[in-house]
Amino acid sequence: MAETLKKRSEIPENLTWDTSRIFKTKEECLDTLHECTRLSKEIEEKYKGKLTNGKIINECLAEYGKFYEGIDHVSNYTSLNLSVDHTDAENTRLDSMATAEYMQAFSRLSFIDSEISDAPKEVIAEALEMATDARSYLEDIMRYKPHRLGAETEATLVALSESFSAPYSMYEQTKLADIQFPDFEVDGKSYPLGYSLFEDNYEYEKNTKVRRAAFKAFSNKLHEYMYTTAAQYGAHVRTEKIISDLRHYDNVIDSLLMSQNVTREMYDRQIDIIMDKLAPHMRKFARLLKKANGLDKMTYADLKIALDPDYDPKVTIEKSKEYILDGLSIMGPEYGEMLKRAYDERWIDFAQNIGKSTGGFCASPYRKGSYILLSWNDRMSDVFTLAHELGHAGHFYACGEARSIFDSMSVSNYVVEAPSTINELLMAEYLKSKSGDDKRFRRWVLASQISNTYYHNFVTHLLEAAYQREVYKIADKGEAVPAETLCDIYKKVLEKFWGDEVELTEGCELTWMRQPHYYMGLYSYSYSASLTIATQVMKRIQKEGATAVEDWKKTLAAGRSVDPIGFAKMAGVDVTTDAALLDTIDYIGSIIDEIETLMGDLA
Repeated sequence: MAETLKKRSEIPENLTWDTSRIFKTKEECLDTLHECTRLSKEIEEKYKGKLTNGKIINECLAEYGKFYEGIDHVSNYTSLNLSVDHTDAENTRLDSMATAEYMQAFSRLSFIDSEISDAPKEVIAEALEMATDARSYLEDIMRYKPHRLGAETEATLVALSESFSAPYSMYEQTKLADIQFPDFEVDGKSYPLGYSLFEDNYEYEKNTKVRRAAFKAFSNKLHEYMYTTAAQYGAHVRTEKIISDLRHYDNVIDSLLMSQNVTREMYDRQIDIIMDKLAPHMRKFARLLKKANGLDKMTYADLKIALDPDYDPKVTIEKSKEYILDGLSIMGPEYGEMLKRAYDERWIDFAQNIGKSTGGFCASPYRKGSYILLSWNDRMSDVFTLAHELGHAGHFYACGEARSIFDSMSVSNYVVEAPSTINELLMAEYLKSKSGDDKRFRRWVLASQISNTYYHNFVTHLLEAAYQREVYKIADKGEAVPAETLCDIYKKVLEKFWGDEVELTEGCELTWMRQPHYYMGLYSYSYSASLTIATQVMKRIQKEGATAVEDWKKTLAAGRSVDPIGFAKMAGVDVTTDAALLDTIDYIGSIIDEIETLMGDLA
């Protein structure tokens, strides 16, 4: 079991990422920030009230692109440094100060969208005809046109953006800085506890007494912060409801789907079909876990254990490089060079330390490489996590090289997880191809696909999405969502999905407290939408080879220049019907069926 977490200052440099690739020093970051502020004032003076033809509009957007790029670098630099140590007061101060300054600049430039939106149709048509780098940006302005408010109101809303994001900031501070977990004891032995220790270690612990005791201790501590966390989330939901009403949307969900550029039908389909059709397969997998581990009962605290508890391949960071380069070699030499750079140029933060954000993510400041956060535990499952995040890196490397900042930023959540999850699938196919006659290793790979790739994206995040949808239904009625209501909603979602197959351990209802996704619009459901696309593309690559790979690489480079339906179509997938989703669920079922067969063979 992992040792007590270290301070960030005690972590070896080679385990950390290098933010000096963005700025050498904090002073350089501040210089860029102040230059962007100056540029925003210059753009305002030069163009405000003068966006009267296509030529001027595109000239203005070219200058805005330079401003946007600078702020992209600044915001990534400050937030990335904060994300690895929320206990560092200087990181917190710099991020807060920078955010306040650049949000004021964004407010100053809000006239751009307002004036373009209010321009005569022929002027906008002319601007689109002349547009090169900012075409998608102009198209989005027109999509939002029916919901835009007056210029002064829009400027005020932008100026208040930092306040609107305050609940998320407070949530992160509560979660990563305030909550101090006590040690817990099992059979006279004391074990340290923390967010990352629980989510990265104890949830997978093969000792059932330790695992269940860790869940109880973790849940007991979460319960102490339940009302604070509910107040933070409630404030966030109320803000979304107010803005939805101000912009004359029918409901909050429709307002949040606007940024994804997908239909309500696509959103509801993803949740409803998975809750109905995938549940039987996952209940079967739960039964297999119970049998393989000889459990007295299957509880919520047991759902992430290994199918083969005595077979847990260990992998060093150095060895992971070999797996990553070989497993993803099908993507071609240029993609391979990007993967090498990720290791050689310290794109990856492997460390476990106090105050570091939990989970994993990849941030990609425009044309500065990527930054991947995870906590390395020497497990083969970490290789899948790293392959996932490197998929994001490859996506934004490709579209960053091929596209303007407008097309490279704010890619729809509906597809943004496809490039990452396909890498997990490709790694699994690679490992299966290496398994030969080793049925135990093949079973381990198949089980990893279910317990990591599909469980994470098609179960964990999908259950979050089903819960989130119910919260917004209440909010749309103008009702409050206190802590007890949130717990009740989450438990009912779990009951519906797992039925009688899994005993819902006390504390399961607090799972809503653990995820930051609820502060990121309708992000949760989109993991399964993206993985649906990824599964279909992977199957196409297995069948067609190089042709499918080349189509996929072109899709990666498209960025925001195509909508989600167009993105999927470029890759050879139709997401306008339920066919791709149903086929993906059948594929998941086939993996679980093969696992069951292999268990019989190995008995």
